[in-house]
Amino acid sequence: MFKPSTRHNIPAGSSSAALEVKLNKRHFSFGEQEQSSRYRHRLNFYSKPPSLDITIDEFESFAIARLRVLSYIESLSHRSLPYQQFSSTVATYLKQHLPLASNTARNVDLEAERRKDEIGHWVLRLAFCRSPDLRARFVRSEVALFKHRFETDDFVERAEFLRSLKFDWELVDETEKMSSASQLRTCLGQGKEDTFKVESWFKVPWWTVPDLVGSRRVFIKGGMAYVPQSLQLSLVLQAFAARLERALEITAKNLPRLDEDERLGPVIEHLAASFLSGIGTSDFQPSENNAAVTAEMVDDVARKHFPPCMRNLYDRLKRDSHLKHFGRLQLGLFLKGIGLPLDEAIVFWRKMYGSTMSDDKFNKEYKYNIRHGYGQEGKRTNYPPRSCQQILTQNQPGTQDTHGCPFRHFSPETLSSFLLSTYPTLDRSSNDLKEIMDSVKNSHYHLSCTRVFELTHGIKKGEGLGSGESVTHPNKWTERSRDLEK
Repeated sequence: MFKPSTRHNIPAGSSSAALEVKLNKRHFSFGEQEQSSRYRHRLNFYSKPPSLDITIDEFESFAIARLRVLSYIESLSHRSLPYQQFSSTVATYLKQHLPLASNTARNVDLEAERRKDEIGHWVLRLAFCRSPDLRARFVRSEVALFKHRFETDDFVERAEFLRSLKFDWELVDETEKMSSASQLRTCLGQGKEDTFKVESWFKVPWWTVPDLVGSRRVFIKGGMAYVPQSLQLSLVLQAFAARLERALEITAKNLPRLDEDERLGPVIEHLAASFLSGIGTSDFQPSENNAAVTAEMVDDVARKHFPPCMRNLYDRLKRDSHLKHFGRLQLGLFLKGIGLPLDEAIVFWRKMYGSTMSDDKFNKEYKYNIRHGYGQEGKRTNYPPRSCQQILTQNQPGTQDTHGCPFRHFSPETLSSFLLSTYPTLDRSSNDLKEIMDSVKNSHYHLSCTRVFELTHGIKKGEGLGSGESVTHPNKWTERSRDLEK
């Protein structure tokens, strides 16, 4: 447990709500608002910082839960899924990682759900306000999350929430409506006379609804766009995005003034690095149903179930009877994660080095490192397998190295040749390979890897590892592949 210490406050002259952050060794408090009326609605514009005491663990765990959701939504948005599939997939994932029930829900702790949602959002603001790229991606993902929640919200609760925002939209009166009737009817489409009679219209500056202007779904007169109430969602999303963008810019300018606890820096940096790599923080827990792997089984498992990064390392080890340090570390921890016990790992590595190395040299220079990876030497730390985020961002490979991610660290020509030679089901002339390479070009490495998994396992596009999940860990690829074989 952390001991309380003196609070370090933001200077009283700061006018931005985004800066009203108080931190101490154990608890964190965002702002000065009373909690009694915090959670009247399921939807939230996050306009005022919460005045909630939280622990260090909550600070990190709530942010990670939201980061996973935002990374997942960003991943899905680049996969061109049908809207219904996208919506249902997001709904399933949210129930697991960031549920948010309506006021009418029973047997649900609404206070806890909404507290977690709010704190996670505000922590990620601190992490993602630091660069234009992070801010833009954060806003896009947050808007997508808000849109999903808005569309699935209870109708009555949603209307009450919108009334509470008190937007300054100008309502078009009946006289003006009838004077522009022909143009307004055109916006609604043919055969919607009954709809036109009951429809309400708002006037807003045309630049606040660029999506509706671009699709010619609104009438523009005197610089004002006439938006029907049925398209209200566009107005709400624009307002949400604009407010969040302004808040992030203000936070970025004033962030150096925040007197942060020294333990927050690494947490915030890790969150930002995870999001920039396109992957939310992903821990791997081996399934209890997976059978152990022996040294003799590794070759067969590699052929059938290794992801590209590990297949590349294994093939190079077979060919050269050697891997450099980070290559051995990446492959060794991966093998440990798929169920290769320590004694079998020693047998495996000795076999792979073969006659290029004497038993004495192996025992003196390599056996120790294998035992160290299993927590049997040194600090006796039980090291976990490396995630995609770690492989993408840590220990970048040089020209003579073999570790890393093929989708990021191979040239396009080398990657294309590697995929075609490693996975015979891929066709050079097919659109599938082009789609994979296009994702690589746009730095969506995990999407490329996920598409390779789908194609090599006969899985429908968009399903990924199951329920639309992208590849975020090499061991998850292998575990899912072995499950499919069963």
